[in-house]
Amino acid sequence: MPGPKAPAEFKHLDHVLVSPPAIKRRVHALAADINRVYRGKDLTVIAIINGALLFAADLLRELRSPLRLDCVRASSYHADTNAAGALEIIDNLKLEVAGHHVLILDDILDTGRTLAAVKKLIQRKRASSVRTCVLLDKKARRVVPFDADFVGFEVPNEFVVGYGLDYAERYRNLPCIGVLKRKYYAGKS
Repeated sequence: MPGPKAPAEFKHLDHVLVSPPAIKRRVHALAADINRVYRGKDLTVIAIINGALLFAADLLRELRSPLRLDCVRASSYHADTNAAGALEIIDNLKLEVAGHHVLILDDILDTGRTLAAVKKLIQRKRASSVRTCVLLDKKARRVVPFDADFVGFEVPNEFVVGYGLDYAERYRNLPCIGVLKRKYYAGKS
């Protein structure tokens, strides 16, 4: 069932799935869960960018463990609305993760290809533990069996943008998460 109609300033959205206050509350709750799991442990956070950038910034401010931050740039969309299948690691890790507790952050768990590949990459580098945290989980599109350890929201199989999620690098700056009107991407996938 569609959420509330998008406000006029979000004219590209069909409707809003997750409001800014709901995002803030859920990020706070995720941080509390993560803080419990990593209490007393140093943490290495790996954000998959560009999508996880806003989510990571807000979440990191609430984490209490001493932490290191690194980013991986990975993509399987390539300016399309469907994951093309071939994951490309565009920019790899800079930090050493062997012997460290690692938390991977991503904006959305969709097909599962990206998170599965990045997790495998980090496990091969002999991290002490590897967990994953996603803002959104779109189970309907999963092609690789994968479940995140921490999940913000489960979303329906609709094309979502905002709060870091994009279509062709646009709409990342929206403060909410909404469904992009089909006319803005139809025929382009």
